[in-house]
Amino acid sequence: MTITTGQVDQDLVTLMNDVFSDYAEHHPTSVNTTLDRQFWRRLDDLGLIRLTGSEESGGSGADWHTAAELLSAAVRHTVRFPLAEHDLLACAVLEDADLPIDDAARSVTVFHEHGTATRVPWASTSDKVVTVFESGGKWLVADVPVGDLDVTPGANPVGEPRDDIAVDFNTLAATEAPDGLIERLRLKSALVRAIQVCAALDRTLELTVQHASVRTQFGRSLSRFQAVQHLIADMAAEAGLARASTEAALTAAVATDWAGANVPFLVATARSCAGHAASVVVRNAHQVHGAIGTTREHQLHHFTRPALTWRAEFGSVQYWDDQVTKAALDARDDLWGMITR
Repeated sequence: MTITTGQVDQDLVTLMNDVFSDYAEHHPTSVNTTLDRQFWRRLDDLGLIRLTGSEESGGSGADWHTAAELLSAAVRHTVRFPLAEHDLLACAVLEDADLPIDDAARSVTVFHEHGTATRVPWASTSDKVVTVFESGGKWLVADVPVGDLDVTPGANPVGEPRDDIAVDFNTLAATEAPDGLIERLRLKSALVRAIQVCAALDRTLELTVQHASVRTQFGRSLSRFQAVQHLIADMAAEAGLARASTEAALTAAVATDWAGANVPFLVATARSCAGHAASVVVRNAHQVHGAIGTTREHQLHHFTRPALTWRAEFGSVQYWDDQVTKAALDARDDLWGMITR
């Protein structure tokens, strides 16, 4: 089950799954991920690289529901590309700042005051990095070629590029950021990872149900044992809660163009629920699978490890728990209203 399938054209959903399935069949997931430029061009030809970009800027004009389905399809087929970082984050910042967009592959980051940024997704494999930084009391945006940056390559635990970069702000031709850009980028980045975690958890649940149905022990399938049933039920409940909270945040964000008063609370809730769900789903999945689930040959780790990795990016579980707590305390006179509006 995915987050948004019911709200997206089914022919497009089929196309996404077919494209990623075909790629995954011929390109097994690697320990270290690089940007396959040939496949990137194919996705561009299909209109999937700038899926949510406005048609005036060369995009496909789709909404975040469609983008969420694209991200989920990529996760399901273990295809790792900077689809979110390029379209939903970097190019969205450029559009927000009314800056031109060409066909370069991009990532995005907010720099520290000394001109450094750590663990920037896909920076070393991109053509440009959209840089957001503060100078003279103003937030500024610049579209910077990677060659103009000092890049130290790195990777997250599942092999995706996470690079440290540095730059001299004085060398950048920057544009003043519009009001609210930083907050929108923060929320969009957080929701991207919630969507990806949910897709990984859903696939983990599917694999666990399949394994329990076909694996036999003491003359009957694992699914007949009550203890296993309890483990899977807990997984389903946690994955369902993560998915429901992420869908609520996504729906509110799209409906209000990220300006709704409750969007920060809903995004924080989605990240908190997804983060805690990952602990239960991953633990129980590996308990049900036993030793086979820890092998490199089995596909389970292609979903459990990313789920644990992505939940810690763009804010830790503790950070988002704190955001939920703060929002609840700030709204204590109308807490029920904040939850239900």
